[in-house]
Amino acid sequence: MFEDLAKVGRYLGQAARLMVGVPDYDTYVQHMRLTHPDQKVMSYEEFFRERQEARYGAGGGRCC
Repeated sequence: MFEDLAKVGRYLGQAARLMVGVPDYDTYVQHMRLTHPDQKVMSYEEFFRERQEARYGAGGGRCC
């Protein structure tokens, strides 16, 4: 039962982070290790910067 509650908590946390635009680094690391073991895993700072650039564009330019 506690495992199910922990799993629900993780999913809710991930969903909340995605809704506000905060990338999930742990999910990225797990994906890279399982799917792309030959590629370098970005540090958290590199990952966060890359996600920001992907979302807002290079340089973080905004219209307003």
